[in-house]
Amino acid sequence: MSDVVSEHLVPKTDQQIPEFLEHLGIPGLADIHVHFLPEPMLQKVWAYFDRAEQSYGRPWPIKYRMDEESRIRRLREIGLAAIPALSYAHKAGMAMWLNKWAQDFSTRVSGALHCATFYPEPGAGTYVQDAIDAGAQLFKLHIQVGGFAPDDAQLDEAWKALEQAQIPVVIHAGSAPLDGSFTGPQHVRQLMENFPKLVLVIAHMGMPEYHEFADLAEEYSGVHLDTTMVGTDFTNEFAPMPDSYINRLPALQDKIILGSDYPNIPYAYAHQIEALARLGLGRAWLRAVLWGNGSKLLGLSGEADS
Repeated sequence: MSDVVSEHLVPKTDQQIPEFLEHLGIPGLADIHVHFLPEPMLQKVWAYFDRAEQSYGRPWPIKYRMDEESRIRRLREIGLAAIPALSYAHKAGMAMWLNKWAQDFSTRVSGALHCATFYPEPGAGTYVQDAIDAGAQLFKLHIQVGGFAPDDAQLDEAWKALEQAQIPVVIHAGSAPLDGSFTGPQHVRQLMENFPKLVLVIAHMGMPEYHEFADLAEEYSGVHLDTTMVGTDFTNEFAPMPDSYINRLPALQDKIILGSDYPNIPYAYAHQIEALARLGLGRAWLRAVLWGNGSKLLGLSGEADS
């Protein structure tokens, strides 16, 4: 089968996504970067984005400002094979109750992934191990929002447990759209030197430090990159991928995983797929990124057509 992607099938709307997946010969989308939160916390997050011009210097209208049931239904309609519920703690004492909520979400929502988070505080290693024992499949950290270094010694026991269990951790460590005291590749590099078999997924491909995080993905077998917001019209205004980086993406094919940041995005979900398709890297690359790599990392079933 030709590796050329039929441009007329590249989705412009969410309703067109299933036809595009059929064209690619994949059974669905393996999106590793989706957020579901307790309702009071979600409303605070949306209120923050409503003030985005103060923080980011640009509007950030939430595209999917819908109730939880409607947001879940939309993901199923566009073909997500599993639904993550990523959350992250920004202060001590949050992680355990967020983990309890996320575990409950995974039991009440069919097809949901059991997600968890952690924070540098006494007992982090214990409650991370508890979450692993309870069946957690995916963890999330946000370095800029949390304001901590990923190689903080208080996290050593948590990282040790995650390394041993080989459970992926989505980590927002890049310095865009806002930088922080601990963002950038240097702390993640130190973390990987300390725990070289960790399974990390660098959110947003590490933007804007694209090359530095790609270097880590090449050096460590467990380091991956997710596509969240990358290449979209919105992101290209403040953190475009340089041509030299795009030229590296074919060689990184097996390390790149679909991410979206749904529902907190200022455009249709389909635009993320369109942004990846218009890179012009071919059908095999898109099949790997939209399905193959993420499904392998998350243990999802379903075979792509040959």
